[in-house]
Formats: sequence, structure tokens, C-alpha cells
Amino acid sequence: MKKLTTLLLIMTAFSVLLMGCSKSGSTDKNDELIIGVDDKFAPMGFRDKDNELTGFDIEYAIAAAENMGMTVKFQPIDWKTKETELSSGRIDLIWNGYTITDDRKEKVLFTKPYLSNAQVVATLTDSAIEALDDLDGKIVGLQALSSASDALAANPIHSKIKSISEYADNVLALTDLKIGRVDAVVIDEVVIDYYMAQEQDIFKVIGDELAPEEYGIGVKKGNEELLEKLQAALDKMNEDGTAEEISIKWFGENKVLK
Repeated sequence: MKKLTTLLLIMTAFSVLLMGCSKSGSTDKNDELIIGVDDKFAPMGFRDKDNELTGFDIEYAIAAAENMGMTVKFQPIDWKTKETELSSGRIDLIWNGYTITDDRKEKVLFTKPYLSNAQVVATLTDSAIEALDDLDGKIVGLQALSSASDALAANPIHSKIKSISEYADNVLALTDLKIGRVDAVVIDEVVIDYYMAQEQDIFKVIGDELAPEEYGIGVKKGNEELLEKLQAALDKMNEDGTAEEISIKWFGENKVLK
């Protein structure tokens, strides 16, 4: 009898231990946000000289997660498959200069816009291209399945362009622009502004803007709870000055929308 009682006590203790471990593991997982990023999208999210992820969106996401009582794990993804990564559950958020569009609203939930941007045309400083009409007969580069592609397709100049070269990221597009494989690149204004500051007298932006737009954070359809929690954190960061501080660090001014 004594042996049976001892055995039952051991089994009970072991069961409690297993339940505790299971609960702890579940909590840890629920407290981590996996964020899908394009790690070549400066200054929003990119690799520094030490190959560490940095940028406005990286710091913005970390600060938001802290407000939510969570941690973050950044997952570099193929930008062409970002919505698939989200819907499959492999990532929790798309957060890296993610433009809000009507098409994307059908696939994901969006936070309120947090940053204004525009699609612009960049070329080399010595190029004769000065306006959209000058793209007639030219080769234009852009990031595949990006809002740059949508903006160009919606403009009448699209039908007059000789050809469009698509790239996995903006870095590759700008590299081909430098060596003359393309005549111009359609790109996010915040991105080309960063590269123009880093590499002075190489690029210029023509006067005609293709399309104004706004960045938002993408959340999986059906996960309104996470969306509300994230938006509350972003609102708090606007109120307490955290968002402004991060913006001034990366842009020299407060560009965060309220």
C-alpha cells in the first residue's frame, strides 16, 4: 500500500511538472511576435556593416513590442511571398515599409497608416530624364510585386516604356541603374532619399511623382485581437514621444502620422 501511494504521488508530481512546462512553453510562444521583413529596404529595415538588422521599422517594432509586453523575432522573407507567409502563420506581422493598397486590404488587416511615402522615379544625375514623359522608350527597373509596380502600371507612361526589369530588392535595381542596365528605377521616396544621402551626386529624383501612399503594418485576417493590441501600442508611442524620437533619429524630423 505504501509503495502504491508513493508511486501515485510521483506520477501526480510528474504530471504537474509536465503541465507546467507545457504552459510555460505556450506562454513564451504567445509572447513572441515574428515579423516578416525585407532586410534590404533601407532605411526601414536593412543590414548594417556588422550584418545586424537595423532601421526605422526595426526600432519602431521593438518599441511597440515592449509596450505590448512581448518580444520580437525578425524573419527575412521573399517580399514576393509576404502575404502567403502571413496567411500561413509563419509570420505574425508584415512590417517593413508595407504600403496600404486596396488589393492588399483584401488579403490582410492593416493598422492605421504610420508613415507617408510616395513612389518616385530615380535615375543618374547626368541622365537626360527629367520628367515621366522622358521614360518613353526607356528600360525601367523596380522591385517585383511591390507598390512601385502598381504605381507604374496605373500611369499612362507605362504603355510607352520599352521594357520593365523586375528585381528581388531595391539594392539590385539601383546597382543595375549605376552600371547602365536600366535607365531609371521606380522606388519608394524614403528609400531613395536614404541612398542619395549615403551616395551623394550619383542619383537624382525627377520632379514628377508617380503616386502618394502610406505605410501600415499587416496583420493576418481574423486576428483582430492582435491588431487592436498593436494599434494601442502605436498610439501610446505617439502620445509619449517614443515614435517621434525614433523618427528624428532616422529621418531628422518627426514623420510619424498620428
